[in-house]
Amino acid sequence: MPNRLMHETSPYLIQHAHNPVDWYPWGEEAFLEARKTGKPILLSIGYAACHWCHVMAHESFENADIAKLMNDTFVNVKVDREERPDLDQIYQSAHTVITRRNGGWPLTMFLASNQVPFAGGTYFPRVPRFGLPGFASVLQQIHDFYGENRNVLEGADHPILRYLGQTNPAASTGEVVLDDRPIRILLESLKSRFDPEFGGFSGAPKFPHPTDLLFCLRRYRLDKDRTALEMVRLTIYRMLCGGIWDQVGGGFSRYSVDDRWMIPHFEKMLYDNGLLLEVLAGLYRETREPSFVTAAEQLIGWLFREMRSPEGGFFSSLDADSEGEEGRFYVWTPDDIRAILTEEEYRVASEYFGLSGPPNFEGSHWHLFRATPSFERLSEQIHLPEEEIAKRIASSRRKLLEAREKRVRPGLDDKILTSWNALAARGLIAAGSFMSRPEWIKAGQETLDFIRKHLWSENRLKAVIKDGKAPLSGYLDDYAYLLSALQASMEARFRPEDLSFSLKLADAMLDEFADSEQGGFYFTGHHHERLIHRPKTGHDGAIPSGNGVAALALIRLSHLTGNLSYLDTAERALRLFYPQILEQASGYTSLIAALECALFSPSVILLGGPDAAEWSLKAREATSRDTMIIDLSDCAGPLPEAMEKPFFPTKTLAYVCREGSCLPPADRIETLLEQLGSGTRPDELR
Repeated sequence: MPNRLMHETSPYLIQHAHNPVDWYPWGEEAFLEARKTGKPILLSIGYAACHWCHVMAHESFENADIAKLMNDTFVNVKVDREERPDLDQIYQSAHTVITRRNGGWPLTMFLASNQVPFAGGTYFPRVPRFGLPGFASVLQQIHDFYGENRNVLEGADHPILRYLGQTNPAASTGEVVLDDRPIRILLESLKSRFDPEFGGFSGAPKFPHPTDLLFCLRRYRLDKDRTALEMVRLTIYRMLCGGIWDQVGGGFSRYSVDDRWMIPHFEKMLYDNGLLLEVLAGLYRETREPSFVTAAEQLIGWLFREMRSPEGGFFSSLDADSEGEEGRFYVWTPDDIRAILTEEEYRVASEYFGLSGPPNFEGSHWHLFRATPSFERLSEQIHLPEEEIAKRIASSRRKLLEAREKRVRPGLDDKILTSWNALAARGLIAAGSFMSRPEWIKAGQETLDFIRKHLWSENRLKAVIKDGKAPLSGYLDDYAYLLSALQASMEARFRPEDLSFSLKLADAMLDEFADSEQGGFYFTGHHHERLIHRPKTGHDGAIPSGNGVAALALIRLSHLTGNLSYLDTAERALRLFYPQILEQASGYTSLIAALECALFSPSVILLGGPDAAEWSLKAREATSRDTMIIDLSDCAGPLPEAMEKPFFPTKTLAYVCREGSCLPPADRIETLLEQLGSGTRPDELR
């Protein structure tokens, strides 16, 4: 019989609905049962695409004996970390304190009935292996320990609560003066950790860190630091050559298990691909290398083909596993490929994709990668013209993709998350803007429209929607990422509804998440369910810090609209986190981007008239500082006073504004470019 998870919307929870474990979703029913029975709570947090979550489920949660032990001795609660990142943050932090090791998924925590954790781990095997105890013995030991110490563990003043409270920054008692030291410290840190052979900023396992790559692109854009640009270029080039990039269908996997980007952990996440699409766009902007457009085309092709809902939102992830095996959907044997391609195609594809070398995956299988870095090099090897090689590789890809589509597909997590969709929308809009692909801008704006239509209600955001149901209130990341994406949309193709939505969204974010006493933003809203801790984090993880993205978006929105309360709130957040940023710049990249914007106020260029689009392109190339360029030619609606400028249908005008003052309107493109190049501040012409 199905358990209580049968009635949930999360695909991950529904995966466990037929376990013999008597699972509860997170909620008062489970806590009441724990108090009534005196049992501790077993909290299991994971997500649908997680390989080791599946392993633990198959080994333990589907095992009748283990399930009976769990049911007899615990109240068992299952949580989707993508739906409830608030719970994941809290209990990952607690895991680190209790075990003195980094966490991960599946996260297995043991709680008293008051939700306070007292023991935990990540993956536990059913029987002892990997140096880990068997799950049954862990359960028995934890149950016995709880029985002997229950009164202490359920005390109101548990040390773990004091620790969690100390993880939030406290406002400084003295004056905090913001400066640009963290920018230099972070750049030097990234340079010192950079892998000069394969790119990236760590050894195995190697993650892309797109937020750091975007920071490096800014350093080249603003400071002409060639090393910063080359770090991004080499990293993306090596990733596109490796197996972390799907050579057949496009899209990036979450990370590489080795330091050469060769073998990925095969799950594909929407957030990684949205962020890396923005990196590809920025890299093309600086280098004009066509290979980055090709990669963007393939990535977006994958997004549209496999991840887009009919209504315009994007699904969350693709599983690492299919048919119970990690990577099975993606790997090949030479015989598989020979049966699909012609001899002429195979001759080229075998060299290009590494099939002529030894197998690089389990069980004598090959995971495709670019063994030959360029068509030019391959042309020298096999004595074929580059054009013919390109033609054969393209046809090979099409045939392999068609054949792969007939395999048993990895599981699709088809819930639609607001925050991740905002990242995808921003990536699409950036790629469309920098690569002159208006259809991509349109797709990004359609994603924003989907969020506004389905996930915005009564001036509040919802975090997730599945099958028309949106039960969970939004988190800080939902508001911050969406505000950032709306700003990208306004710069790419101005729509009055985006500005109106931005203002409502910013006001709602301040009302629901801002800490008016200490500064900064809580991760959960003021009306959110009461938990044992309310995180306020500035550190970037796999996705950017909500505090950093919120601060940057508010600074830019303040300079665009003239609303100084946005700027004040952002600067208070920066002062709150500044001691942490200065002490450990690495990991605070998003807040450092906001810090830079606060220190070097962005300019705003407002344009209108028949040649405004052409002027906008030229102005974008002429300026390197953080500049917002808004084409108001088609705007008929009311605007904030700071944006209300006289424009005429037959004449193009541009206004360069900074810190509340504007230069005289430029009526010639040469005048505009002179204003941008002069470095003159508008307030110096008052």
